[in-house]
Amino acid sequence: MVASIASPSRQAQKRRQESRSLQLIEGSLSARRIERQSPWLAGLHRISSGALAGLGLSVLALSALTLHWQNEWAHSYSELEAAKSLEHRLQESAALLEQHHLGVMRKPGELVPTSSTKLIHLPEPQTLSTNTPLPVLVGIQLQQIPAGY
Repeated sequence: MVASIASPSRQAQKRRQESRSLQLIEGSLSARRIERQSPWLAGLHRISSGALAGLGLSVLALSALTLHWQNEWAHSYSELEAAKSLEHRLQESAALLEQHHLGVMRKPGELVPTSSTKLIHLPEPQTLSTNTPLPVLVGIQLQQIPAGY
């Protein structure tokens, strides 16, 4: 009987200690209690909480933008590398053609010398009269596109 009486008292002590610690936490972090005691401190707490939330959101937004810009830069850089490779291949092809033409120049029998008497002048081709635009396109004025675009 003594053992059964002692265990409920220990359980009651544990419950009291838990309730005291919960009361301490609830009492210290209770917004209503702080608002009643010092309203300016509660307002400051709300402002700082809002500022921290805004700062967190702005950090997330800037992180997302940074990742996007890094991805765009990597894509542009890979396009640049591809363009460099194509340019190098073009220069190699031009050099091969130049070497070929220089080789042909060394064989003068294969080349025909030109003069103004050997030129043939062809008349300018006539334009067809069926060059009228479609009725839908009549209202659209097309501008000449500059070379290179």
